[in-house]
Amino acid sequence: TWIKTVAIPSNLEEQTVKQQRIAFAFTLTYLWVMMVLLGSILFDTLVLYPDIFHDVPRSLETAMEFMAVRGPGDFFPPLGMLSWLTGIGSLVLNWRVKSARYWILGSLIMIVCQGLVSMAFFWPRNTIMFAEGTAVHSAAYLQQTAQEFQTGHWVRVAFNAAASALAFVGFLKFYRHRITSQYSNTET
Repeated sequence: TWIKTVAIPSNLEEQTVKQQRIAFAFTLTYLWVMMVLLGSILFDTLVLYPDIFHDVPRSLETAMEFMAVRGPGDFFPPLGMLSWLTGIGSLVLNWRVKSARYWILGSLIMIVCQGLVSMAFFWPRNTIMFAEGTAVHSAAYLQQTAQEFQTGHWVRVAFNAAASALAFVGFLKFYRHRITSQYSNTET
């Protein structure tokens, strides 16, 4: 005769499952934010910046007229902060998953560096080009500033691409760990 036994998960197992679900949600959200950030910085780079910087200072003035209601400065700082917060949450919640830990940490380091470089290097140049403009600076100075901005921007794109790639690998490592740990728990 067969006697069926029902395995009732312990409170510890239920907590582990809840923690994994929360970690999954955070890690997936972090990955989503990073992909949105990468897509938006590539959009700016490939679609907006050629128009913004094609005939400085006139093109800067035209860009300001176009972006009278909203511009990149309204979008990127909040999204950047969201990437930091979800990245920190993802790192903390996945710290025990060694295979994912350093990928997520590397991603977080890259995106924090990108944000700090933006604050230190790009924000002052944005003020020069878009807030002060020709009222304060000569056309030659604005052209020089625009050239510095465009050249340095590729560093920002590289940081963002690296952060997004590392977040993607970290998510895959975490997901693999999650799946294999579920199978190993059901087999025991």
